[in-house]
Amino acid sequence: MLIRIYQDNPNPKAVQQVVNCLRNGGVIIYPTDTVYAIGCDVTQPKALERVARIKGLKLEKADFSFIFYDLSHLSDYTLQVDTPTYKLLKRALPGPYTFILKANSIIPKIFKSKKKTIGIRIPDSNIIRTIVNELGNPVVSTSVHDDDDVIEYTTDPELIHERYENLVDIVVDGGYGDNFASTVLDLSEGEVEIIREGKGLVEDIL
Repeated sequence: MLIRIYQDNPNPKAVQQVVNCLRNGGVIIYPTDTVYAIGCDVTQPKALERVARIKGLKLEKADFSFIFYDLSHLSDYTLQVDTPTYKLLKRALPGPYTFILKANSIIPKIFKSKKKTIGIRIPDSNIIRTIVNELGNPVVSTSVHDDDDVIEYTTDPELIHERYENLVDIVVDGGYGDNFASTVLDLSEGEVEIIREGKGLVEDIL
């Protein structure tokens, strides 16, 4: 199913349709402020396993990020962060950055592994943030783009729908996506380590 939602004024009925799908264990593809992503409600184990299968991964090996509405739920999934780290997160988010932080005991249970870190995202995108806020839980984020994909698959929601309609429940059409993934910064050891340079400029936030 392809559902059109506009960035500037997300339609409440369309948002609720997506939220209901997520609450029922559905898997969706949605726009962020970078590339389109595949995701589900983090409290739905079978949906998480579906996302991992779509990516060709075992769940315990997957490095999925979580999309939050804001930083108020940070402590639900991470160990306490120090003041400089929190200030850095506040400067950068919402924005095209993924931050790796030390996870609390919930994350290993979610991924059925000994996972000790979590990637968090707060995209500068009204669509997914409105969905997450209405859902009340973070949504998993993993890019639909693979290195061997035709580049249009990451940008044109209709082509994404054509390719993934039998694998996911809803593709959210939020207009053309970006070709650049988020910048990934590891803060889990106290220092800032650049894992991947993407759309977000590191010098803008440090």
